[in-house]
Amino acid sequence: MSYIVPVFIFFIIFYGAIKKVSVYSTFTSGVKSGLKTVIEILPTICAITIFIELFNVSGLKDLLANFLSPVFTLLGVPQELFDLVLVRPFSGSASTALFTDLINAYGVNSYPVKCASVIMGSSETVFYVTAVYFSGLKLKKLGAVIPISLVCCVLSIIGACALCKIL
Repeated sequence: MSYIVPVFIFFIIFYGAIKKVSVYSTFTSGVKSGLKTVIEILPTICAITIFIELFNVSGLKDLLANFLSPVFTLLGVPQELFDLVLVRPFSGSASTALFTDLINAYGVNSYPVKCASVIMGSSETVFYVTAVYFSGLKLKKLGAVIPISLVCCVLSIIGACALCKIL
């Protein structure tokens, strides 16, 4: 299994030689292009990372969870998932950490963890993805992109919990 990456690299070099492509110069050209993209989106990534941390430490997350808990309960979302539901649109790594905490607290076959598993697979880090993608496009007017994405995220959460309740 540890030979997959080296075999793949040699395959690419071999295929490039057959097609008479300068593999090294193509590789370095791709790296150069990739570095330009990283430099363009770095300020956006820094800003969203700072925002996520401020959202967590300011208490806004807890305040929002308390405010939305009746709505989530009415929609069938278990209370154990409130933190995950609020953090998921902002950060993939933070939601993965919360997911791991849920597994450790409730076990892999519990209803909250099953719901969380489906939520992790069916929702996206809306703010992070839109910040990174749209910063690369230089598009400043997001219009309805974020609200529509958030509605889809909420629908996927409700659907995940309903599906897990049925199954």
